[in-house]
Amino acid sequence: MGCGGIVNLSEDPADRRIGDFQYIKVRLILVDTLCVETHNWSMGSSRASAPRNLQQEVGKVEPFDQPEQEAYLNLIRTTSVLADAFTSLFKSYGVSDAQYNALRIIASAGRVGIRSETVGERMVARDPDTTRLIDRLQKAGLVERDRLSDDRRCVVARVTAEGRRLLRRITPHVQELHQVQLGHLSRTQLRQFNALLFLARHPE
Repeated sequence: MGCGGIVNLSEDPADRRIGDFQYIKVRLILVDTLCVETHNWSMGSSRASAPRNLQQEVGKVEPFDQPEQEAYLNLIRTTSVLADAFTSLFKSYGVSDAQYNALRIIASAGRVGIRSETVGERMVARDPDTTRLIDRLQKAGLVERDRLSDDRRCVVARVTAEGRRLLRRITPHVQELHQVQLGHLSRTQLRQFNALLFLARHPE
């Protein structure tokens, strides 16, 4: 398969169906920006041939220049593999990753509503144009916007009934996909993983 595709290495009966897409627990390799040929794994490959680190996974002959580089590239590759399944899931419901994130933030504000700039500040991955992002949600009938009666300059967004229905439909599949992707890690490992990722973004 060419660059940017997904290679499915498993016909395991434990495969999970989420929404309209088939997600395989861990046996997905995203062939994207690196565009390298990894080991020739087939469906009959033994566990012994599985890579033990990123260097083996991407077929890199020499070690990485520094552990910081390896950590960064590990983050990039892991994000690509995990995010691809979510992108497909959200697409099946007619929204993007960013739109789903914004919709959840707006819904959490309730009837009070929330300003566009606040939505932008709270998004997991910053969107360069939050106003346009909310415009698309409004055109889809998922949010509505109004000017405050006491300050006509201030516009707030509120989720609509249709937006809440969409969230109720998607959220169980999102939670299930999280479990499919990272359920093999223990609670202790997940706490350590989360702590390290936060520390990487916020050096002491």
